[in-house]
Amino acid sequence: MNTLAPARHAIVEVRPAARDDLDALVALEDAAFSTDRAERRAIRHAIRSPSMTLLVAVTEGERGEPVLVGAATLERRRGSRRARLSSIAVAPSRTGLGLGGLLLDAAEADARRHACTHLRLEVRADNSAGIRLYERRGYRRFAVKPDYYEDGMEAWRYEKVLGEETP
Repeated sequence: MNTLAPARHAIVEVRPAARDDLDALVALEDAAFSTDRAERRAIRHAIRSPSMTLLVAVTEGERGEPVLVGAATLERRRGSRRARLSSIAVAPSRTGLGLGGLLLDAAEADARRHACTHLRLEVRADNSAGIRLYERRGYRRFAVKPDYYEDGMEAWRYEKVLGEETP
């Protein structure tokens, strides 16, 4: 996958995660989330799993080295046409640059490639930026899950019917 987009004058590539991304993914998880972090073992499993896709957003650092700046995790069940976006993480230093939208577009494209017709997700009720992003992109709230997160925050459940991928 070679989804490219400008973000603060840098090119960002979105691609499937590789084993070599594990340390950077763990660091991103720690930086992006204060609770409900995925553990190293779960991230390693997501990289290897045939029923999951872990996408990473990578850009070039100051010295030309690759820098992982975001990630999205999708889950699929055999026989289901619904995929679940279980996480989108963006490095705190890169928020507000459109990386969440870029990762969401890539996640939707991946779900379509796996013959999924719907994409579901949960978002913290206090994550106004995430809620705005999902609602602007056509996601509709269909349920609330009380006490969903470690700290007791409720989750709002969203779903989008996936149309044909646009070029």
